[in-house]
Amino acid sequence: MCPPPWSVPSHLWVSGPLLSLPPGQSLVSHLLAQGPELGLELVFVWNRDPGRMAGSVPLSLQLQNLADLGERHPDLVVEVAHPQIIHECGAQILHHANLLVGSPSALADQITERQLLEASHHWGHAVFVARGALWGTEDITRLDAAGGLQSLRVTMATHPDGFRLEGPLAAARSIGPRTVLYEGPVRGLCPFAPRNSNTMAAAALAAPNLGFDRVIGVLVADLSLTDMHVVDVELRGPPGPTGRSFAVHTHRENPAEPGAVTGSATVTAFWRSLLSCCQLPSRPGIHLC
Repeated sequence: MCPPPWSVPSHLWVSGPLLSLPPGQSLVSHLLAQGPELGLELVFVWNRDPGRMAGSVPLSLQLQNLADLGERHPDLVVEVAHPQIIHECGAQILHHANLLVGSPSALADQITERQLLEASHHWGHAVFVARGALWGTEDITRLDAAGGLQSLRVTMATHPDGFRLEGPLAAARSIGPRTVLYEGPVRGLCPFAPRNSNTMAAAALAAPNLGFDRVIGVLVADLSLTDMHVVDVELRGPPGPTGRSFAVHTHRENPAEPGAVTGSATVTAFWRSLLSCCQLPSRPGIHLC
């Protein structure tokens, strides 16, 4: 049985095991303060540590067990917890409601992606995926759909204290002021940097013809970036008649508290994604928003 989650559209729920983190805390605050005037009602919140909800989530909204999800009748379940929640509970959630995934790195797991798609089509609910810090999502998608995208590379750099790494990457050490911790297919990075690879995962979803195996992710520890996350997106099309290729390079500097996993602008982008997907039709499948 999967661990319990949190909830929000006309009826929403939010799943945030780590409510103290900015995305979860900010989302609950926004929904409680602004939800009613936007036609949104927060119907429950779940946290792996219920004590973290004390003082910030009304007792009546605190959900103790995911098995009780159906009793709250949510229209949209919002995950801002950890990709493990999507691995374990995503398909079950889709039985009851649309799902907004705040941890796109979860979809690097092919079994999880298949289960979500099967459940989405079976129950008629949509899987929305927040774009987070990815700049130019629609342009990437359009270029990919037109067959004009040959390569896509996403580099995320920040201070080492901003990383939450697992497996072999957990033992990686910075050598000098700037160290490349990983460079390769995004699919290989997501399991070991699940909370630091979401922008790269969103890029892989935006360009399905390249996908998780051909979009390249680069993770960089930079000692000078104590208060920001820097994301560079580089894309290139096939050579034209002159032999030259179309190319775009965007550089995004996102202010962040020292040691924070999520930058301030990304929290704002997630709120906009939530509002956006509340306006979209409930179409089966996986949709970036």
